[in-house]
Amino acid sequence: MQSFSDIAIFSGNAHKELASSVCKHLEMSLGESEVFQFSNEEVFVRILDNIRGKDVFLIQPIVSPVNTRLMELLIMIDAAKRASAGRITAVVPYYAYGRSDKKDQPRVPISGRLVANFLEVAGADRVLTLDLHAGQIQGFFNIPVDELTAFPMLADYFRGINLEKPIVVATDVGGAKRARDVAERLGCDLAIIDKRRTGNNEQAEAMSLIGEVEDHDCIIVDDEILTGGTVASAVDLMRARGARSVYVACVHPVFSKKAFEILDNAAIDQLVFTDSLPLVFGNFHNVNTSKLSMAPLQAMPSTEFTLEDLLVHSFAKFHLLALQY
Repeated sequence: MQSFSDIAIFSGNAHKELASSVCKHLEMSLGESEVFQFSNEEVFVRILDNIRGKDVFLIQPIVSPVNTRLMELLIMIDAAKRASAGRITAVVPYYAYGRSDKKDQPRVPISGRLVANFLEVAGADRVLTLDLHAGQIQGFFNIPVDELTAFPMLADYFRGINLEKPIVVATDVGGAKRARDVAERLGCDLAIIDKRRTGNNEQAEAMSLIGEVEDHDCIIVDDEILTGGTVASAVDLMRARGARSVYVACVHPVFSKKAFEILDNAAIDQLVFTDSLPLVFGNFHNVNTSKLSMAPLQAMPSTEFTLEDLLVHSFAKFHLLALQY
């Protein structure tokens, strides 16, 4: 395996399991650091390794408690910059505030842009992320942004379970392109749900369905699930239209406390998600779940790949590109 002696990888407190998995795949150690809060809730960071001139990757999905994890990442970037790191890549598998990507109401912020400004001002040279909620978020940055996608991995999973008559269902028009990509990989049709969202109360209602799902195995795909209300409404609509089975898949299992109750009681045959985020608020007890883990590549069929492989491949590519300049 190629030597990555000039790479240093560190993690905040959001998802150390992910960082350790990536390091194990690279056959290197996770960098030593201290990241904690004082009694007054101020975040303290200290990097214990010498990173002068090194290619530093800071792995930190912005998950609950969101603002604390964001501050940890920003202060880690600042600490790395002041420790004379050669280059700093913020690895943000889940980009919080991504839903606030435009001014859709009077007198509201574009918080997704603000977070981008924070990362740049803190000193990040590059951002590596996974399935942004909206593609235009890449344009909020003045530094390079690389967006990976896990939807091919979801498609590989459903191809592997050999559904008799699959159809991919997008939860809204905005997610139709991603759902279409999955449908093309599975060689099946696409259906789209027309939903209505009222106010800012995180509630949405599935209004109508574009497509025919009767006697089909429905695969509802989305980039993230928060409360599960939209998904539960979509599942009810699929069942009402005569679906044979209903599967739900997402990349980012944001899952609020409410989601565990809603999805546990929904008529879902299986809930599939990746481990891009830890399950912060609990676990499921009734619904059948499948978490696509970051097992080593050699444990996976050659036609499949894992989130870990995506990250590791990107780390190697970015590092080699840096050595050319």
